[in-house]
Parts: sequence; structure tokens; C-alpha cells
Amino acid sequence: MLVLFFFGNFLIGLVGNTGFLIVYFLGGVAGNLLFMLFNVPYSLVIGASGAIFAVEGALVILRPRLPVIIFPIPVTIPLWVSVIGAFLLTFIASGRIAWEAHLGGLVFGLLAGLFFRYRETGRIF
Repeated sequence: MLVLFFFGNFLIGLVGNTGFLIVYFLGGVAGNLLFMLFNVPYSLVIGASGAIFAVEGALVILRPRLPVIIFPIPVTIPLWVSVIGAFLLTFIASGRIAWEAHLGGLVFGLLAGLFFRYRETGRIF
């Protein structure tokens, strides 16, 4: 939830409250839908990690070089490196972690970030 607090506040500053709520809510829905697609007969899911990855994905597109500090690493690293690292950790500890929800939220967040960047700069790339 600390990730949501810090990155969420930063995203609100960039896209506003409505934009944040769209990314957060629809990113959670996209993550849960992808989880249910991969786990058809038994598809019970609960949590907000897909929505948090959507927030991170949108920020990766909008501000990829944003310096972040990951405790206990004493140096700053770019945001995109920390998001990729967090996503890869879900595969390492994939026993009971819904990596499908993380992937769905991240992909939605990346697409939403492209939309917001187009609104901000007039171009996607």
C-alpha cells in the first residue's frame, strides 16, 4: 500500500483524480479478467495488486526515468527498472501470487499511459 500511496499521489498530480480512478479501477478489472481467463474452472480472485501495477504501468510511460528508492537499496534507480523488478519477483514467488492479475493490470496501465502521454504531448512515442 505504500507503493499505491506514493505512486498514486504522483499519478494524480499528472492526470488528475478522474484519470487516476480510471487507471486504478479499470486496471484492477483488467487484471482480474486476465486471471479468470487463465484459470477458467477455478477463478476466484481478490486483491488490488493488478490495480497497483496499472498505476505503475501508467507512470512508466509518463515518467520512465523517475528516480525511486527501493528499501534497502541505498541508491536511486529509474522507475521502469523497479517496476520490471517487481513484476519479475512475482514469477520467482509465483506459488500463491496471481501473476496473471499483475500482468493484466500492468498492460492496461501501459496502454493508459500511452493515452495520457498522447493527451499531454500530442504524440505516442
